[in-house]
Order: sequence, then C-alpha cells, then structure tokens
Amino acid sequence: MPTDLKAPPRPRMKFWYAYLMAFLGTWAIVVFAAGLGHEVLRQWPIAVVMILGSLVSGSTPMGGGAVAFPFLVLWLHVPTGSARDFGLLVQAAGMTSAAIYILSRRIHIQARVLIWAIAGAAAGLLFGTLLLAPYVAANFVKLIFACMWMSFALLTVTKSHEFCAFSGVKPIDDRAAMRIGLLAGIIGGIVASIIGVGVEMVLYTVLVLRYRCDLKIAVPTAVSAMGATSVMGVAIHLWLGDIPHDITTKFLAAGPLVIFGAPLGAYVVSVIPRIRTLYFVSLLGVVQFVWTLYGLTGTTVESVFVLLSLTMAGAAFYSMYRLGAMNSLIAK
Repeated sequence: MPTDLKAPPRPRMKFWYAYLMAFLGTWAIVVFAAGLGHEVLRQWPIAVVMILGSLVSGSTPMGGGAVAFPFLVLWLHVPTGSARDFGLLVQAAGMTSAAIYILSRRIHIQARVLIWAIAGAAAGLLFGTLLLAPYVAANFVKLIFACMWMSFALLTVTKSHEFCAFSGVKPIDDRAAMRIGLLAGIIGGIVASIIGVGVEMVLYTVLVLRYRCDLKIAVPTAVSAMGATSVMGVAIHLWLGDIPHDITTKFLAAGPLVIFGAPLGAYVVSVIPRIRTLYFVSLLGVVQFVWTLYGLTGTTVESVFVLLSLTMAGAAFYSMYRLGAMNSLIAK
C-alpha cells in the first residue's frame, strides 16, 4: 500500500503533557510545603480574571498581562511595577504552555524570525529593566500601556478584514528574518520591561503589515515570542529579588488555570472566525484606554504624551502597511 509522503507530521503532545505535569507538581510542592494554601485561595479574583486573560493570550497577539495589568492597576490599585511582574509570571507559565502546545501540534510559525526576536528581546529586557523602567513615572507607565493597546485596537478595527484575507506561508529570507526579529525583539523587550507585554504586539504587527503574514502563522509566532520573553523577564526579576510576596501568591492562584487557558485559546481560535476574536480584543483595548484616561489627572504633559504616542504609532503602522502593499504589488 503506497505511503503518502506529504502527510503532515504527527503531533508530539507528550512534551506538552510533560510540561503540565512538571508545572502542577512544582506548584503543589510550593503551595503545600510552604503552607500557602489559605493565602492562595484568598487571591481567587485574579484567578477568575486570568481565565479570560489566558484565553486572550493564546488566541491573539496579546499577552495575558494585557488583561491583568489594567485589572491590577486600575481596579485593585496595585503598583505598576508589581502588575508588570505579575504579567510576566503568568505569561511565563501560560504562554510557555501555549508555545509548547503550538510546537507539539506542529503549527506553522516563522521560526527564524522567532529565534532572532527572542535574542533581541533578551537585550531589550536587560536594558529596559536595569536602565529605564526604574525611572519611568507610574502615570506614564499606565499611559504607555493604554496607548499601545489602543493603537493596536485602532489598527485591528480598520484593517481586520484585510488581515484575515492573508493566507499561505510567505517565506522571509535569512537577512530579513534577522533584521525584523532583532528590531521587534529589542523594541518589544524594552516595552515589556516597563509594562510586562510588548514583544508579541510588535512582532505580530511587523509580520502582518510588512510581510502580509497569515494570521494563523503570525499569532502563534507572536505567542511563542512572548512566552520566551516572559521567562527571561521573570529570571531577571528573580535575580534582582524584587517580586513582592503578594504578587507571588496571586501568580500561584492563577498559574494552574493559565497553563490550560492559553493553549485552549490557541485551539479555540482555530475553529472560530478570527475576526470576532480580534474585534473583542479591540473592544477591550478601547475600554481600558478610556478607563486609564478617566483615572489620570489630565495634565498638559499627559495629554501631549497621549497625542504624540497615538500619532507616532499610527504613522509607524501606516508606513509598514504601505511598504507591505508596495512589495505585494511588485511580487505580483
């Protein structure tokens, strides 16, 4: 009987199952050996919020910190640095789980771009964490987060139908993969050092706008990049020893949920229209932007910062979009 040489490779889910067992085993030892059960149970609100956050992180180019950060900062009034640390922790667990799930399922990604993006993110994280984040005022941390998500929401709303029409695996040569991977990684790593997310949004935007990458490839690539970046971010803050105990217990409450929620999001988005997910994420971006502005003092400096941030983001997005459109016409 002839063998189909073009049959897709079989998934290797044993690696994902091994990760789940290792995480849950370590979690149980930490919680029960240290007697943290009651403290962890008291953190149930953040665990509930992160059910949504983990689904968003696995199904969209947005880390779980994009949901956790505004909830912690704007609702619970947690310091921005602590909210960033929590975002990195849950993403290190959840988005790493999603990345292993993606690789185990043999889902297509831009592997060369991903490798260079992780290298760039390492440099960006170190620079941002040691030399930049400690000197950025809390109000401007909130505004950086709000403007970045709002810019992404506006981009998605205006171009979502076109993005969803991109299909197929478009090759990116080695030199281009190195350039865009390093640049997206460095910029995203610096942003992530301040607000806990960033690499996934930057990388996704470049892949889709500049290279017209299929969303089914761009999103898992972005998710994998942020998973690796979050692990590096957590390692840096463990080395610095500046993660508060309260944030640790919040993470322990949410951890067992996000390791399932993020991969579930990666699966769900493959069976429902992606445009609905993108619209939902855009709506969240608009809500948190309005919420952030409402909670600030509204000084002239803050207003100018918001206006400049949105203008610069819009100009960058449009430039990449036009360049991608020109290259698509030339290719035809």
